Amino acid sequence: MDSESYDYIVVGAGSSGCAVAARLSENPDVTVALIEAGPPARGRLFEIPALFSQQLKTAYDWDFETDPEPQLGGRRAYLPRGRVVGGTSSMNTMLYVRGHRYDYDTWERLGNPGWGYDDVLPFFKKSEDNERGADDFHGVGGPLSVSNPNSVHPLLTAWVEAAQDAGHKYNADFNGAEQEGVGYHQVTQRNGLRCSSARAFLEPAAGRPNLTVLPSTTALRLGFDGSRATGLEVDHLGTVRTIRVEREIVLSLGAYNSPHLLLQSGVGPADELTEGGITPLHDLPDVGRNMQDHTGCFISFFSETEPLLGPDTSREEELLRREGIGPMAWNETGGFFSSSDDVPAPDIQVHAALGIVRDEGLAAPLEPGMSFGPYVARPASRGAVRLRHSHPYAKPRIFHNYLADPDDRRRLREGVRLCMRIAREQRLTSLLQADLRAAADAGLAPVSDGDQDIDDFIRTQSFSFYHPSGTCMMGKVVDHELRVRGLENVRVADTSIMPTLVTGNTNAPAIMIGERAAAFIRASAG
Repeated sequence: MDSESYDYIVVGAGSSGCAVAARLSENPDVTVALIEAGPPARGRLFEIPALFSQQLKTAYDWDFETDPEPQLGGRRAYLPRGRVVGGTSSMNTMLYVRGHRYDYDTWERLGNPGWGYDDVLPFFKKSEDNERGADDFHGVGGPLSVSNPNSVHPLLTAWVEAAQDAGHKYNADFNGAEQEGVGYHQVTQRNGLRCSSARAFLEPAAGRPNLTVLPSTTALRLGFDGSRATGLEVDHLGTVRTIRVEREIVLSLGAYNSPHLLLQSGVGPADELTEGGITPLHDLPDVGRNMQDHTGCFISFFSETEPLLGPDTSREEELLRREGIGPMAWNETGGFFSSSDDVPAPDIQVHAALGIVRDEGLAAPLEPGMSFGPYVARPASRGAVRLRHSHPYAKPRIFHNYLADPDDRRRLREGVRLCMRIAREQRLTSLLQADLRAAADAGLAPVSDGDQDIDDFIRTQSFSFYHPSGTCMMGKVVDHELRVRGLENVRVADTSIMPTLVTGNTNAPAIMIGERAAAFIRASAG
């Protein structure tokens, strides 16, 4: 076996891919290559939680955008994705949210055995080194550090208390027995610093001679002999070569790039491939379909408090590194709510964060204030990823079809109204400039809580909350062991395999999916 041949090739060093590669390389008798288009995640930008927004629209970001979205007033939504070792776990807000039991039991009911909540819970626990300690819902000793918030701002505490005043129950653990309620998120941090999937899984495996991480290496297309993948064509800093595979290739490029690599390789809807100038090798009509995402908006109010951070953050950064606390640690509160009494699980998630959120979250939220971000947790609207061009370096064409389903619009309207009610509670009005007219004049809130005013605000202010999924749907594109249907040795392991989007953020589920994929592969190898 030469240096350009590996037993396993994992494509994409993100939340899932790092877990897959690290777990497979625990077997010293196999060789594993982990391919990543971006560079290593080095330096303070990837360590300090509060600096996450400084990575957006840089070389570390794939910087995708949608086609014009009709329900967003024809705007193109910005879609950041991590183009760096660690993937989006190196640039997200680090919230550790698994989703609801109902989500995974739904996957199993849709015909995917072994994906019910009781089946996936052990894989969540396996990854965790949770500050709460080991119990029925949490694990310790795993590679992923999961911490309690350690620097909660008084405004965030006031929001949690105001939500309770408004009739919502307190929940001490969104990943425990119940999800509904308001409370404080756990985060993927270690001593106040970001614990990305790369830091969790790759750093401990760095000394393994059988694991090769290839950063700054872009996957171009898969090579096939019939239905069997023989290798991967890659570009490393302008040099194109083919890396051969002996056993399996695992695609962990995320919900945009995993289907796009399949399409570029001739796997997907035959008519679309032919129209795009690519010879179909395997007709698989659902590649790129079933795309889902969380979309919502932020309602913001100014406060009389001091700005979260000033122009010089050296003292705050020193505090973070010395004690693991302070405003640079970046913590959020939030909640899960039901839009009506007849929903089987909470269908609205709200993020409550410090600062004023503007420009689709691109601007650092440094202005003194507070923002409430509701979104529909389990959207009915579906979009698609398609070929834009047969050239392998072209970005995919992305149409999320946000809020196309009227029920999504109704639920988001209820989420906005819920946030406005909480903002009017006395605990917050004493701290915030909660005058709706002033906030509306600044473009930060609806003019009123009437349907039309809320709908107008949603149309102009909604954007992605960055949780794309579903484009290599389990049961359609991959089977329940994540093998691409009709291919011998290609699997997909990332959020693209989700049949339905989970009720919550997607980093923790993505890592769980990586853990499951590695277990499937090791079991099939005997």
